[in-house]
Amino acid sequence: MKPYRVLPGPEEFLPPSAASMGIRLPDPDQGHIEGRIVPEEEAMERAAQVFLSAKVPTIFPGPLVLWSWNEKAAKKATAIQYLYDVIRESVSSEARPMIIPMADYRPKYPKINPEVEINPNHPNLTIWHNKIDACMFVGVHCHQANLALKIIRGGTDCFTIAMCAQAGHEDANLTFRDATPEKIMNFAGWIKKLKGTV
Repeated sequence: MKPYRVLPGPEEFLPPSAASMGIRLPDPDQGHIEGRIVPEEEAMERAAQVFLSAKVPTIFPGPLVLWSWNEKAAKKATAIQYLYDVIRESVSSEARPMIIPMADYRPKYPKINPEVEINPNHPNLTIWHNKIDACMFVGVHCHQANLALKIIRGGTDCFTIAMCAQAGHEDANLTFRDATPEKIMNFAGWIKKLKGTV
């Protein structure tokens, strides 16, 4: 039997948890690309290539960076804004980069404006509505990120990137761990470096 790969979907209505399929989290200074453990810089380069070639590269910042509850969160939010600005300046003129917040995890019923906010319980709807083909979760609590990433993988073909402050996310197509403002800036540096080569 072939090893399981965490590929963009749509996989199936209820995709398996990547961890249950043998996908492990990266160690410090590592990332994973589709479940394969790689050096972190290789993951950064691949993520930059994905964003540069995407039609609608999107950042989904979560509550851990949206709410300025400590100095570290404020610095990460500033780094994310810088990353978004770099993406916007670096992608082709046909691309439509977006930043859509996930301000909290409450269900957004009966209606949500998917151009303004991502519905954490139905992220696939926001992705379908905006035709998002590559996205990055940052500042989203791990339990919520894992759930949303599975839903996205199950029902869309969006390439998911998770920049996690903890150990990473098995259910993302590509993940980094131990996210800091400096690491976010490093990712922006990779996008600048590869601009025009994708």
